[in-house]
Amino acid sequence: MRKGKVALLILCLIVGFLSCNKDDGGGTTVVEIRDRAEQQIVDNDSIIGYLETHYYNSSAFDASNTNPNTKDLVISKLEEGEVLEDGNTLLIDAVETKTAVYAETNYTFYILKLNQGGGEDMPKFADQVRVKYEGFTLDNEIFDSAITPVSFDLTSLVPGWRKVIPFFNTSESFDDNGDGTVSYSNHGAGVMFLPSGLGYFSNATVGIGAYSPIAFKFDLLQMEENDHDGDGVPSYNEDLNGDGEFSVNFSDLADETDDDTDGDGTPDYADADDDGDGIPTIYEDLNKDGDPTNDIGSNGIPNYLDPEEIGSNRNN
Repeated sequence: MRKGKVALLILCLIVGFLSCNKDDGGGTTVVEIRDRAEQQIVDNDSIIGYLETHYYNSSAFDASNTNPNTKDLVISKLEEGEVLEDGNTLLIDAVETKTAVYAETNYTFYILKLNQGGGEDMPKFADQVRVKYEGFTLDNEIFDSAITPVSFDLTSLVPGWRKVIPFFNTSESFDDNGDGTVSYSNHGAGVMFLPSGLGYFSNATVGIGAYSPIAFKFDLLQMEENDHDGDGVPSYNEDLNGDGEFSVNFSDLADETDDDTDGDGTPDYADADDDGDGIPTIYEDLNKDGDPTNDIGSNGIPNYLDPEEIGSNRNN
């Protein structure tokens, strides 16, 4: 089984290396897979250049605005010789600088926080979120948007969303308008500026070239905690190495970089039997409190992660 998975991984890498786009002549253009660390430096320079030469209407998001929304946001370029007027702020003076490790690369990204959000909930990287958004390039070309709320599993989006959204809170309250729409009050709102490595990297898509830094305006409305495999353990708690991603190293032995306890090629968040002992994780909740992580075995390891901890009192 392991050999088959390794072969599949090698095939995926080959396909990724030969990722192609149609050119104007109807042929294909091979996209070279670049070094992530080197590309991060190039992308960061591009983002900094954008932030230093663009401003936003900051006065629209002062204390008098009790329900900030990205539809009120206007980002403009400061032309050479133009004086910045009162009520506007250069992006470089307003963004928060953040860092994260992804694909063994140190990334820097930037967040313009328009509103923290007044709700009690802050999504984790593996949760379901309800948002409105607009994606745009550093040429200010919109490539995607949703003006009405849509729901996404953060694990299905480009990595930057998983790094940024957990910094915000959901809506303080919401009201059903009775016409199929919902009004949200005091929700999280911001803009993320991402290097290509936290976006689409070498994969060109509609409106976005390979190795393009991108940005998203977003309104965070609601969230729901995900349990992808229905095993009673919230998915974010099945990130064993705590890196905010789910990974399988495809080696013969699991190690500290792996999120796959039993080494079967399926990370724990999608594996209903995490330790591979033949007993579904959800049935290893011995004290029946609804959380298998609370049952710690005699060796200090939670029973659902320990195939050796097999007792006669299991909930079979």
